[in-house]
Amino acid sequence: MKGFSKGVVILILSVLLVGLSSWGFLVHRTIHQLAVYQLPAEMSGFFHSNMPKLVYDAPRPDTRRNTDSTEAPKHFIDLEPFNEKPAYHLPHDFDKAIAKYSLDTLTKYGYVPYQIIVVKDQLTRAFKMQNKDSILFYAADLGHYIGDANVPLHTTLNYDGQLTNQQGLHSLWESMIPELEIEQYNLYSGHKVRYLRNPIKDVFRAIKRAHELLPSMFAKEVETTLAFTDSTKYRYQMRNGRQSRSYTTAFAKAYAEKLKPTINQQLLHSADMIANFWYTAWIDAGKPDLSGITNWSAEKKEQYATEQAAYHINALIKENLLEAKKK
Repeated sequence: MKGFSKGVVILILSVLLVGLSSWGFLVHRTIHQLAVYQLPAEMSGFFHSNMPKLVYDAPRPDTRRNTDSTEAPKHFIDLEPFNEKPAYHLPHDFDKAIAKYSLDTLTKYGYVPYQIIVVKDQLTRAFKMQNKDSILFYAADLGHYIGDANVPLHTTLNYDGQLTNQQGLHSLWESMIPELEIEQYNLYSGHKVRYLRNPIKDVFRAIKRAHELLPSMFAKEVETTLAFTDSTKYRYQMRNGRQSRSYTTAFAKAYAEKLKPTINQQLLHSADMIANFWYTAWIDAGKPDLSGITNWSAEKKEQYATEQAAYHINALIKENLLEAKKK
């Protein structure tokens, strides 16, 4: 999510019932879990045996914004102010980007693509040191920023639809709809984890993919609104002496129907990309043997096999195996 001043607007106008975190805690945690199932055997034992912590910590960079004033621009990049074809010609090196646009400009409009590479390099070093706590810390943070880069509204000045009279679109798209719809989502992508020879190129490719979804997102919200009145589209309530507005469940479901399967596809793309980056960091670290820092018991191996089977038939939620939805 964007900077504090933008957060204030969202606080007043957006979907408060599902929180203000990017992708929502549910999706951030879900994509981290799905990424674990894509890892090779040399990594899967370590990641699965630590999956509860990894999944729990997935939203941590969002909560860190409350105490770290430097955190906000790490989650987004507004492409329009750069006056170039979005995501095509921005420098792939952070220092070159700073030299071209200034650090102040990048701080104002965000630099999530460069933050992803910074954390990927930190994870690589953690793998080399075989430091369990550091590996888990940076793997969780890396997955979070990758998830954010796949959210279309993290790539535009119109981050909440506020420039097109569609305030609240941010939380509606990335939090409320997934909360309502995830049990109908396909959580298996069939992706085969791969090594990224030029990770920053993959980041910008993902940002381009996300950004190109924006016109349809805005248009479909307008189309959906035609079938609703103000009283059926929104609900109003008083919070701390101030009136707030949130979307009705009926509107959210109608909008989701028009969007399908976009949000599901971005969720899966995020998980696939997280797995690729974890794997790439491990390869770049020299493929360290993680068995010495892995508590991979026979019971955990059996549990992993059960989850893998459920994952492949898209039954994680049905079998109560999705960490973020466990009852």
